[in-house]
This record gives sequence, structure tokens and C-alpha cells, in this order.
Amino acid sequence: MSKSTSVIRHKTNVVAVRSILIGGNNPVRVQSMTNTDTTNVNATAKQIIELFEAGSEIVRITVNNEEAAKSVPKIREYLLRKNYDIPLVGCFHYNGHRLMSATPECAIALDKLRINPGNVGFGKKRDIQFENFIETAIKYDKPVRIGVNWGSLDQDLATKLMDDNAKSSQPKAADIILREALILSTLISAEKAENIGLSKNKIILSCKTSRVQDLVAVYRELAVRSNYALHLGLTEAGMGTKGIVATTAALSILLQEGIGDTIRASLTPAPGEARIKEVLVCQEILQSLSLRFFTPQVSACPGCGRTTSTYFQHLAQDIQSFIKQEMPIWKEKYKDVETMNVAVMGCIVNGPGESKHADIGISLPGTGESPVAPVFIDGKKAYTLRGDNIAEKFKNILTEYVEKRYST
Repeated sequence: MSKSTSVIRHKTNVVAVRSILIGGNNPVRVQSMTNTDTTNVNATAKQIIELFEAGSEIVRITVNNEEAAKSVPKIREYLLRKNYDIPLVGCFHYNGHRLMSATPECAIALDKLRINPGNVGFGKKRDIQFENFIETAIKYDKPVRIGVNWGSLDQDLATKLMDDNAKSSQPKAADIILREALILSTLISAEKAENIGLSKNKIILSCKTSRVQDLVAVYRELAVRSNYALHLGLTEAGMGTKGIVATTAALSILLQEGIGDTIRASLTPAPGEARIKEVLVCQEILQSLSLRFFTPQVSACPGCGRTTSTYFQHLAQDIQSFIKQEMPIWKEKYKDVETMNVAVMGCIVNGPGESKHADIGISLPGTGESPVAPVFIDGKKAYTLRGDNIAEKFKNILTEYVEKRYST
């Protein structure tokens, strides 16, 4: 069965961020953000590397004061000394115009700049400070993400739209007006940036909310009303299962509709938890939708009363760990190995069928079944395993299969 996707991508402009192309027919890119103090050069650089090695193609860092701005070139130097050429995005709020002007070496070291129109300034200063920021981006030939967030929305615009709505003979719900304020803030800011001189292929838009249905509605409108490259993310998604599920729900709907050129999972890590979970979640979303492939997928039986033994659970975990361990070598040697599907099933009900649908699969015996484990390769039964070392036998078969099928 083909692993290609039938999703038709929303056509957007292509934006180059260092060596990464965003938009157009290019892959949906995985992005992440550090949570270290940027002035701690070593800690920030190490976390950037950790995120990159986990699969983040673009990493964003906070640039919130002069010390942070001066640290950015040092972070870049650290990465280059370690032979990491990683696209870096500077996240600016409130004082970005000033920091960029005062620390040009920061602008030079970054590959993309992020500005929030809701907090770039107030009153007459807003346009002046926005213009200064965009002019700096133009001067150093940097793309800009114009990132609107409903937690820091342009209040003048929101108030005007609410007042106009209140005067209407048929006023709309407040949520609809808030969504329109988000969209207009984004599009008006992009138009201003173009009028200042920033080319369309240097602009990426984002328009984030923390509610799934609002996010979907906003991005659908952005996709209809513009062809800028779009960055997706459910802002303040939350911790644990809640954050993962909400992010997956929102991003999957939009990606399935062909909307989105870069994505981030804005998860709150538990104390002491590695930052890389947000990268892994993004990869799982893209791979589950068959938009991209990063590592072989292991399908495993959830277990029921027919599988009172936990043997298949241990085997599934063992196989998953084995694949993770081997992937750095496999990816270098075997083309498209990341598209492989592996099944580890637990009884006769769905085991043989699921194993046949996988590229390679094993169907373990359930409670009371014959103590044999058939192995299926490319839809056909190839082996029958018995004994106490089924796991090692299956791993050997899996290794042989990879070498035979994916060898270049």
C-alpha cells in the first residue's frame, strides 16, 4: 500500500531560512523554542543542539534585553565550533526595534526575526517602531515572522472592531470579532511590512490562540485571504496529555486541509523533563498524517482479556528501542527506511491481519493459543517463531529485512 499522502497543500510563498526552505511544495518544517536564559550561552547552545538532534529543523530563542542580544553571536559561534549549522530565530517583544538597532551583530547572527504586532509599541510609536524593526530586517536580508497572539492582541484594533460590532444592527458574537481582530492584525502588519520594503518571500505569518476551534477558524481564513507562508501552533497548549492532545487536534485538522508550512507544539514541560518532547510530538503528527516520515512506525496491540500476558508489550517496547538505537546507522545506509511499518501484535483476532498490512510484523499468541509467533513480510507469512528468544530472532529478521529492502 502506498505511503504517499493525498493532502493538497495550500500554495504559499517560499521563504528561505538559512539552508531551510519554507512554504510552496517544501516539507512542513518542525520548529521548537529554547527555555533557557539566552544570556547563559553554554546552556542555550546545548539545548539548541539537543532540540536539533531530536529533529527540530529551526530553533527559536528569546532576545529580551541587551545582554541577550549580545549573547546571540556567541551562541552562533559555539554552534559553529561544534559543526552545527542550525537555523536560529530571534523572538522579540516590546523592545526589538531598539535591540536590533543597538546590536547589529545580533541581527547578523540570526536567520529569522519574530515580531508581535500587539506589543511592538502603542499609539504613534507603534508604526515608527514597527518600521524600524522591518528596516533592520531588510538591511540584513532577514525573513520576519509576524506573529500575532490573542494573549497580546493589538488592543486599539480589537476595541475598534468591538465598538463597530456593538453599533451594528446585527452584532456578531464576541468570539467572531476577536478572531477577525487577530486576522486583520496579522494581514495589516504584513501589508505594512511590504510597503516598507520587505518582500513577500521574506514574510511568515502566525496567528495563535489557545483554543482549538478558534485556531482552526483563524487559519482557515488566513489561508483564504493570503498566500504568505504560515507557521502553526496552539499557544500555551498546556502540560502532559492535555497539551499533546489539544495540539494534535488543532494542527492535524489544518494540516489535513493543506494549511501550514512550519509547526510547533507549545507544550509546558514537567519539572526536569527534556525539552525535546515538543519536537517528537510534531514529528508524530506529521508522520501519522503521512506528510513526512522520520522513523519506522511500530503498531502494537493495546491488549485485552485475550492477552493477559504482557509479553507482547515488552516485545513492542524492545523493538521500538531497537529501531531507535539502529536508526542513526540505518538512515545513513538505507534510503527511505524511515517509511517502514512494523507490527507487534498480541493475539489471533487482529494479529495476522495487522501483520500482513505492515511491511514486517509478528503476531504473538494470546492466552490459550498455540505458543507460536508467525512473522509476515510484505503481506506473506515468512517464518514461524517458537521458544524463549522470539525477540532476538525477530530483531535479526528485521535487520535482514532492512538490509534487503532498503539497501541502495
